[in-house]
Amino acid sequence: MTNQYPTAQFDSGKSIEERVRLLQQVVNGLMDGKHNATGTVTFTANASSTVINDRRIGANSIISLHPTTESAAGEVGYWVSSVGQFTATISHASDSRSDRTFRYVIDG
Repeated sequence: MTNQYPTAQFDSGKSIEERVRLLQQVVNGLMDGKHNATGTVTFTANASSTVINDRRIGANSIISLHPTTESAAGEVGYWVSSVGQFTATISHASDSRSDRTFRYVIDG
C-alpha cells in the first residue's frame, strides 16, 4: 500500500520545528479530507466473497465501496460480511467477470 499523504514521524533526530511542520501538514491534510484510508479491491472471479487485507482496518471499521468499472457499477447485492483486525470480507454474487473493481474508504 503506497502512502500518498505525509505521515508524522517524530523521531528524535528531527528538530522541534521540523516536527511541528510535519504535524501541521498532517492536520491540514486531515482538515482537507486527506486521511490516507483508501484502497482498491477487485472482486474475486468465480467466488462469493473477496477479502481485503489492510493494516488500517480494525474491528470497528466501516468499509465503503465505490465502483470504478462498468462491471462494478452494475453489481448489486454485495455487503461487508465481516470486519476484523487488518481484514474485511465482502460477500457478493459469484461471477466469472474479473473486472469488478472498486475503490474503498476505511472509516474508524
